[in-house]
Amino acid sequence: METHQNLSLLLLFVPYLLACSVGQLDRGISRSDFPLDFIFGAASAAYQYEGAADIGGRKPSIWDTFTENYPEKIADRSSGKVAEEFYFRYESDIHLLKKTGFNSFRFSISWSRVLPNGRGQPNLDGIKFYKSLLETLNRNGIKPVVTLFHWDLPQALEDEYGGFLSPKFVDDYLAYVDFCFRTFGHYVKSWITFNEPVIFTTKAYEFGVFAPGRCSHYNGNCTNGNSATEPYIVIHHLILAHAKAVDLYRKKYKELQKGNIGITIQSLWVVPKFRTPESCLAAYRALDFSLGWVFHPITFGDYPEIMKSLVGCRLPKFTEDESKLIKKSYDFLGLNYYTARYAEDSNVSCVINQGPYGDSRVNLTDSKDGVPIGQKIDGTWMFVYPQGIDELVLYIKENYNNPPIYITENGVPDPINSTSLNDVGRIDYYRSHLQHLLKAIKAGANVKGFYIWTFLDDFEWNSGYTYKFGIYHIDRKNNLTRIPKRSVEWFREFFKTIPRVMNIHEEPITSSFLTAA
Repeated sequence: METHQNLSLLLLFVPYLLACSVGQLDRGISRSDFPLDFIFGAASAAYQYEGAADIGGRKPSIWDTFTENYPEKIADRSSGKVAEEFYFRYESDIHLLKKTGFNSFRFSISWSRVLPNGRGQPNLDGIKFYKSLLETLNRNGIKPVVTLFHWDLPQALEDEYGGFLSPKFVDDYLAYVDFCFRTFGHYVKSWITFNEPVIFTTKAYEFGVFAPGRCSHYNGNCTNGNSATEPYIVIHHLILAHAKAVDLYRKKYKELQKGNIGITIQSLWVVPKFRTPESCLAAYRALDFSLGWVFHPITFGDYPEIMKSLVGCRLPKFTEDESKLIKKSYDFLGLNYYTARYAEDSNVSCVINQGPYGDSRVNLTDSKDGVPIGQKIDGTWMFVYPQGIDELVLYIKENYNNPPIYITENGVPDPINSTSLNDVGRIDYYRSHLQHLLKAIKAGANVKGFYIWTFLDDFEWNSGYTYKFGIYHIDRKNNLTRIPKRSVEWFREFFKTIPRVMNIHEEPITSSFLTAA
């Protein structure tokens, strides 16, 4: 029975493995190739963009504290205290966004700017800022998409009860989002509860390189933490907080405000390193420990079976009522895709240094037989693998009932130490990823929009300002001047074409390796 199952899994990957040998897709693409109502936007986050960290009544978040207390954990010892001064320059930045051709802008609300202590008395200056930003977007015909939490928990809640590690977080988050729905819902039609829960949690609680910087001694230089248990506790609380926020919105605000609500999840695409059942199973495990860790519960009501098996009693359990609450708790999925890795079985039966990465029993590598999985961006973790975006989207289509998907982040940094504005590599990256995304749409994937990461070079968490993902360069030596890179002109040309209604059956498309599942 097991041999038959392993053979079936291997056969699922055969169409994909054959497709890898096919040449590059036609590089020509324009706005007119996508459906008439398809959304093209740019994404951002409060701590990475706003600056004005101690201005206008805002109080510290965990990232303010982390960058101040552990500057050695930031590549250039920088912080988001100034960032791009979006707080002061948002009107001119929105003008640039519109001039480039985008029709949507994804941003996050800084919790500690609107509720400085995490709860209690609202900050009128913070409310005024976000209302003005939303009015500016709507006035310019740019759809706002608001992320309610993008990693910057108020420090007050971290100090009071340990933030995400306490179930008290769920109640405070629910009160915070209720405040946001009530205060800003008139302007907003699309809400995102959390950004990349798994990335945030593993970086912050498994390896300690993100705020609040907790981990076991075997995973990093942290003064407190438990890599084997805390990531699972944090994700559990985030899932419950997400589901309660969605339930609140649907019951109290959705009918009146006519909006929708979802969550953003990040995932690599994972390629079996070898044509063996072991590598295929490893690829599935890797996807379950990334995409499935959050998306499986909020779709089906519980964690993936492989996670329950491998993590055991360290994985919290949902009650029957909680399972009912979290099941189908989204209107859309936000999906962030950047790159891919090879997966192979780690060949261990017992993990000594426990944590999500070790628990998955998968080795993720960027090359095979000395050949990288894609073009490496010098000095970064990025390998260009555009076919991964359509394979990932089609994997979701086949395994998660084809939900509405917005690609809420996709982008590539400049090579480290590059000062060139001639970012032809970024142009090629976007061109090829959009071509592959179009392929997935034609194969029936329910993709509704695409957001670049990002519009402006920004503060990239523990990479500081060393990674530059923007299509606009920020001259940090000259008053934070916005300077367009060549990709700006490429997008302007891309948007010049007239969109049309697409017939998704206009040409035959071979689906992903999982279509036969």
